[in-house]
Amino acid sequence: MTIDTPGKSPDTLRTITDAPSLQEYGGGDVLAKKKDRQSRKIRQFRGALVEAGFVTIDAQSKVLGLARSTTWAILKGKYKSSGLSATIVNRILKAPRLPSAVRARIIEYVEEKAAGLYGHNKAQRLRFIARLSGKHFGDAQLEKIMRLEPAA
Repeated sequence: MTIDTPGKSPDTLRTITDAPSLQEYGGGDVLAKKKDRQSRKIRQFRGALVEAGFVTIDAQSKVLGLARSTTWAILKGKYKSSGLSATIVNRILKAPRLPSAVRARIIEYVEEKAAGLYGHNKAQRLRFIARLSGKHFGDAQLEKIMRLEPAA
């Protein structure tokens, strides 16, 4: 997509190559649904923590290996519109006392985000995947994540 800036010569036109249009997402309504899906998935982490016996925010932050304020923001499901960063995912997966049910939810989240189910464009998804730590994923699992195709 090329954007014409009034008063500028054609040499100074700015080209946007990576910015997806709303049409590519199917419109603003579809993007909102994808972001809502991401928010619901993140809120599921809290349910898994509570089921594992981690009820208070202090206990949850310790088991996730995150600061209390970060944990609170994440578990509210309104953390960021871009979702969890690979850095946060790596930090959570590195936590030694992380319950297996929570780990499974995090892995599901990573696979869905990598597949584009939350509205991220290809460049964003590739950047996210590249920043995941191989320490927390087996080679076969990383290969599977790399092969995921965007959802329709």
